[in-house]
Amino acid sequence: MPIPLLWLGAGLAAGYSALRYADKEHANRQSMGASPGTTTTPVAPVDGSIVCCGIYGVFEHTGIWVDGRIIELAGNGLVRAVSPERFLQHRSGEHIFVACNEAGEPLAEDAVACRAAHKVYTYMPYNLIDNNCHQLCASLITDSQASLTGFGELNNLMAACYQSKVFWQPAVWDAGRHVF
Repeated sequence: MPIPLLWLGAGLAAGYSALRYADKEHANRQSMGASPGTTTTPVAPVDGSIVCCGIYGVFEHTGIWVDGRIIELAGNGLVRAVSPERFLQHRSGEHIFVACNEAGEPLAEDAVACRAAHKVYTYMPYNLIDNNCHQLCASLITDSQASLTGFGELNNLMAACYQSKVFWQPAVWDAGRHVF
Protein backbone atom coordinates (compact mmCIF):
# COMPACT_ATOMS: atom_id res chain seq x y z
CA MET A 1 0.00 0.00 0.00
CA PRO A 2 2.80 2.54 0.64
CA ILE A 3 3.96 2.55 -3.03
CA PRO A 4 0.64 3.86 -4.45
CA LEU A 5 0.62 6.55 -1.76
CA LEU A 6 4.15 7.57 -2.75
CA TRP A 7 3.06 7.79 -6.40
CA LEU A 8 0.02 9.82 -5.42
CA GLY A 9 2.19 12.17 -3.37
CA ALA A 10 4.71 12.53 -6.20
CA GLY A 11 1.89 13.20 -8.67
CA LEU A 12 0.36 15.86 -6.43
CA ALA A 13 3.75 17.51 -5.91
CA ALA A 14 4.42 17.53 -9.66
CA GLY A 15 0.96 18.96 -10.37
CA TYR A 16 1.42 21.67 -7.76
CA SER A 17 4.84 22.58 -9.20
CA ALA A 18 3.42 22.74 -12.72
CA LEU A 19 0.62 25.06 -11.57
CA ARG A 20 3.09 27.34 -9.78
CA TYR A 21 5.30 27.46 -12.89
CA ALA A 22 2.28 28.23 -15.11
CA ASP A 23 1.15 31.01 -12.74
CA LYS A 24 4.66 32.49 -12.70
CA GLU A 25 4.95 32.37 -16.50
CA HIS A 26 1.49 33.95 -16.89
CA ALA A 27 2.49 36.80 -14.58
CA ASN A 28 5.76 37.22 -16.47
CA ARG A 29 3.93 37.45 -19.79
CA GLN A 30 2.22 40.67 -18.77
CA SER A 31 4.98 42.49 -20.67
CA MET A 32 3.80 40.91 -23.92
CA GLY A 33 1.47 42.78 -26.22
CA ALA A 34 1.09 39.71 -28.46
CA SER A 35 2.24 36.14 -27.88
CA PRO A 36 3.89 34.13 -30.65
CA GLY A 37 1.23 32.97 -33.10
CA THR A 38 -1.44 35.51 -32.21
CA THR A 39 -0.67 38.01 -34.97
CA THR A 40 -0.28 37.54 -38.72
CA THR A 41 1.58 40.64 -39.91
CA PRO A 42 4.99 39.43 -41.11
CA VAL A 43 8.16 41.31 -40.15
CA ALA A 44 11.66 41.01 -41.55
CA PRO A 45 14.16 40.48 -38.74
CA VAL A 46 17.15 42.80 -38.68
CA ASP A 47 20.56 42.17 -37.14
CA GLY A 48 20.21 42.02 -33.37
CA SER A 49 16.52 40.96 -33.44
CA ILE A 50 15.37 38.48 -30.84
CA VAL A 51 13.58 35.54 -32.47
CA CYS A 52 11.78 32.50 -31.13
CA CYS A 53 10.10 29.28 -32.17
CA GLY A 54 7.95 26.77 -30.32
CA ILE A 55 9.13 23.47 -28.89
CA TYR A 56 6.38 20.84 -28.81
CA GLY A 57 3.75 23.40 -27.89
CA VAL A 58 5.13 23.73 -24.36
CA PHE A 59 8.30 25.82 -24.46
CA GLU A 60 9.89 28.49 -26.62
CA HIS A 61 13.43 28.52 -27.99
CA THR A 62 15.10 31.90 -28.52
CA GLY A 63 18.06 33.24 -30.44
CA ILE A 64 19.51 36.40 -32.01
CA TRP A 65 19.23 37.17 -35.75
CA VAL A 66 22.57 38.10 -37.36
CA ASP A 67 23.29 38.21 -41.12
CA GLY A 68 20.42 35.89 -42.05
CA ARG A 69 21.39 33.32 -39.41
CA ILE A 70 20.22 32.75 -35.86
CA ILE A 71 22.71 32.57 -33.04
CA GLU A 72 21.48 30.07 -30.47
CA LEU A 73 22.64 28.04 -27.51
CA ALA A 74 22.42 24.36 -28.45
CA GLY A 75 21.63 21.68 -25.90
CA ASN A 76 25.27 20.55 -25.90
CA GLY A 77 26.40 24.03 -24.78
CA LEU A 78 27.73 25.20 -28.15
CA VAL A 79 26.79 28.73 -29.19
CA ARG A 80 26.28 28.44 -32.93
CA ALA A 81 24.92 30.30 -35.93
CA VAL A 82 22.27 28.31 -37.81
CA SER A 83 19.95 28.92 -40.74
CA PRO A 84 16.31 29.69 -39.97
CA GLU A 85 15.43 26.23 -41.30
CA ARG A 86 17.92 24.59 -38.92
CA PHE A 87 16.60 26.71 -36.04
CA LEU A 88 13.21 25.05 -36.60
CA GLN A 89 14.57 21.54 -37.18
CA HIS A 90 13.74 18.91 -34.54
CA ARG A 91 11.23 21.23 -32.91
CA SER A 92 7.48 21.17 -33.25
CA GLY A 93 7.29 24.77 -34.34
CA GLU A 94 7.09 25.57 -38.02
CA HIS A 95 7.18 29.28 -37.32
CA ILE A 96 9.80 31.82 -36.36
CA PHE A 97 8.65 34.96 -34.59
CA VAL A 98 10.41 38.32 -34.17
CA ALA A 99 10.14 40.43 -31.01
CA CYS A 100 8.72 43.82 -32.06
CA ASN A 101 7.36 46.99 -30.53
CA GLU A 102 3.75 48.12 -30.93
CA ALA A 103 4.56 49.74 -34.29
CA GLY A 104 5.78 46.37 -35.63
CA GLU A 105 9.46 47.36 -35.59
CA PRO A 106 11.92 44.68 -34.47
CA LEU A 107 13.41 45.19 -31.01
CA ALA A 108 17.04 45.11 -32.10
CA GLU A 109 20.39 46.77 -31.57
CA ASP A 110 23.64 46.51 -33.52
CA ALA A 111 25.50 46.00 -30.23
CA VAL A 112 23.40 42.88 -29.50
CA ALA A 113 24.23 41.48 -32.95
CA CYS A 114 27.93 42.20 -32.41
CA ARG A 115 27.99 40.53 -28.98
CA ALA A 116 26.10 37.54 -30.39
CA ALA A 117 28.52 37.16 -33.31
CA HIS A 118 31.46 37.15 -30.88
CA LYS A 119 29.86 34.29 -28.90
CA VAL A 120 29.70 31.90 -31.88
CA TYR A 121 31.81 28.74 -31.39
CA THR A 122 32.08 29.27 -27.65
CA TYR A 123 30.75 26.84 -25.08
CA MET A 124 28.52 27.49 -22.11
CA PRO A 125 27.53 24.77 -19.64
CA TYR A 126 23.92 24.21 -20.82
CA ASN A 127 21.23 23.54 -18.26
CA LEU A 128 17.50 23.68 -18.98
CA ILE A 129 16.89 25.78 -15.86
CA ASP A 130 20.16 27.46 -14.90
CA ASN A 131 21.78 28.26 -18.27
CA ASN A 132 19.48 28.11 -21.28
CA CYS A 133 18.79 29.94 -24.55
CA HIS A 134 16.77 32.66 -22.78
CA GLN A 135 19.71 33.46 -20.51
CA LEU A 136 22.03 33.67 -23.51
CA CYS A 137 19.69 36.15 -25.20
CA ALA A 138 19.26 38.15 -21.99
CA SER A 139 23.01 38.39 -21.45
CA LEU A 140 23.51 39.54 -25.05
CA ILE A 141 20.79 42.19 -24.67
CA THR A 142 22.09 43.55 -21.36
CA ASP A 143 25.81 42.82 -21.87
CA SER A 144 25.87 41.28 -18.41
CA GLN A 145 25.16 37.91 -16.85
CA ALA A 146 21.41 37.45 -16.60
CA SER A 147 19.63 35.41 -13.97
CA LEU A 148 16.37 34.24 -15.48
CA THR A 149 14.83 30.95 -16.45
CA GLY A 150 11.75 31.28 -18.62
CA PHE A 151 10.45 32.92 -21.74
CA GLY A 152 8.15 35.18 -19.71
CA GLU A 153 11.10 36.52 -17.74
CA LEU A 154 12.97 37.22 -21.00
CA ASN A 155 9.93 39.17 -22.23
CA ASN A 156 9.94 41.24 -19.03
CA LEU A 157 13.64 42.00 -19.49
CA MET A 158 13.12 42.99 -23.15
CA ALA A 159 10.14 45.20 -22.23
CA ALA A 160 12.27 46.99 -19.63
CA CYS A 161 15.35 47.34 -21.87
CA TYR A 162 13.45 48.49 -24.95
CA GLN A 163 10.75 50.36 -22.99
CA SER A 164 8.00 48.66 -24.96
CA LYS A 165 5.63 45.75 -24.64
CA VAL A 166 6.80 42.84 -26.75
CA PHE A 167 4.74 41.89 -29.80
CA TRP A 168 5.83 38.59 -31.39
CA GLN A 169 5.32 38.89 -35.17
CA PRO A 170 5.85 36.11 -37.74
CA ALA A 171 9.23 36.36 -39.46
CA VAL A 172 9.75 36.91 -43.18
CA TRP A 173 13.20 36.56 -44.78
CA ASP A 174 15.00 35.79 -48.05
CA ALA A 175 13.14 38.11 -50.41
CA GLY A 176 9.68 37.25 -49.15
CA ARG A 177 10.11 33.69 -47.90
CA HIS A 178 8.30 33.35 -44.65
CA VAL A 179 7.04 30.78 -42.25
CA PHE A 180 3.67 31.49 -40.67
